[in-house]
Amino acid sequence: MTAIRPRAAWMTGLLASAVTASVLAGAPAHAIAGQPVAEGKYSSVARLDIDGRRSCSATLVERQWLITAASCFADDPAKGYRINSGAPQRKTTATIGRTDLTREDKGTVVDVVELVPREDRDLVMARLAQPVDGIKTVALPDHAPMAGETVQALGYGRTKDEWVPDRLNVADFKVDSVSGGTVRISGTSPDAAVCQGDTGGPTLDAAWHLMGVHSTSGQAGCFGADESETRHTASEARVDDIVDWIQGVASRDVLARPNWKDAVHVVAGDFTRRHSLVGTGRKDLFVVWADGSASIFERSYHKDAKRPFATEHKVAPKGSYWKNAEAITGTRVTDSPSSGSASDGLTVRWNTGKLSTYTHADEYGFFEEKTLASSNSWKNARSIAAGRHSANGLRDDLSVLWADGSWSTYTDTGVNGVSKETQITGKTEALIGGQLAAGSFTGKDRDDLVVRWPNGAADALGGFEVNGDYGQEVNLRPQGSAWKYAQILTAGSFGGGYGEDLLVRWADGNVSYYADVDASGTHDEVQLTG
Repeated sequence: MTAIRPRAAWMTGLLASAVTASVLAGAPAHAIAGQPVAEGKYSSVARLDIDGRRSCSATLVERQWLITAASCFADDPAKGYRINSGAPQRKTTATIGRTDLTREDKGTVVDVVELVPREDRDLVMARLAQPVDGIKTVALPDHAPMAGETVQALGYGRTKDEWVPDRLNVADFKVDSVSGGTVRISGTSPDAAVCQGDTGGPTLDAAWHLMGVHSTSGQAGCFGADESETRHTASEARVDDIVDWIQGVASRDVLARPNWKDAVHVVAGDFTRRHSLVGTGRKDLFVVWADGSASIFERSYHKDAKRPFATEHKVAPKGSYWKNAEAITGTRVTDSPSSGSASDGLTVRWNTGKLSTYTHADEYGFFEEKTLASSNSWKNARSIAAGRHSANGLRDDLSVLWADGSWSTYTDTGVNGVSKETQITGKTEALIGGQLAAGSFTGKDRDDLVVRWPNGAADALGGFEVNGDYGQEVNLRPQGSAWKYAQILTAGSFGGGYGEDLLVRWADGNVSYYADVDASGTHDEVQLTG
């Protein structure tokens, strides 16, 4: 019986000829690893071509980062997986989003330009030359693999009768054991195997979370394998215990890629479907850009205060209807899930004078839009901020700053729409061009309301009520401060500290947040860009 060995496939002109002969002479290919994957499914799985001589599989974990096996890049995989950080020694390209490799109209091909390996297991993060759009990244795990759990193994490796197949394949396995940085799995059918070329590919749980990365296997039944081999087992590099490391690497360039001068609206909230599973207390960020596209920046697991977001999800293309949004706030009109989502929603004032609320908004779309108002008068709503300012405990009470500097509130908009209006101030010239933001800073039963005055002053009205009452007034900045250059304010927890923060997009395009704002004011400023 042969020993388990690394499965990175070396390809030469001679082997390519052998592949052609086998395909022409044999029956239609049936994958040892199960069935060929339907077009468009598991689009985050990638095929790596390493200098035209070696192929592996990989998985997109962030728009610009793949995760795969370090042994794919080792000089001699049989001698170990240790490799150096930096550019790959051999030219490496990744084909992503192309389940059928013959479909050149699908997916994209991108160079791999940097490797960041782990030292304690057969794993490496591979940075792409540019971000990939239109392909959903794989979900990172929220639990450890459990013995007996059914998982799916995927890869572009050999099948029963093809040396270099042109399709992604998948098969069912079960978890045998978890020890240290290794997960051991075995096929649930006689044909299930992890073969050469599958190295670096993913193992997914029933919810399509990444549970492991293929490292070594027995390869029983794989094309070209020793016929005496009977093992359908494989060893995987474990990932659930290093999610913070994965996100720490992948989040390195997330905020640096966009031009933040082009951020027109920035709103914090729970805008990803996994938000309740990420125990950092951080918020996601919804951003509308000047070209009409929109993004959701997903919160990170790791504790780096300067990298609060793990990845960017493109949720609307250039030129979308979001170009018509004039004011946006995050809201929560219900705690009940619907449309497959339990995320927060968005209340939007459109350029037509329509005011509407999406019950839920997440990386999969915007759901259950309800019109609250539609009139020319609403064209004058300049800044809107939703918060918990009444007894129902939901973040659906709306504060509105109008073009003439007047200020109104609307109670329980999830139920009442905008029928319950309270006028807080009349025309106030000093408020023209000001901003509102709601958040929980002073520990009251109600959210506080931050008022940023055009002259640079800023105040937090502690425990703000819809009738205009409030408790402590906290002066955050005096008149004439640099906050007159704060073009966008949003409140939420970004650094994972004890309280909520205030995030600012400045006139020069820089982005920063003030950590753990409380009754004593602002504290450390954390620079995110610039």
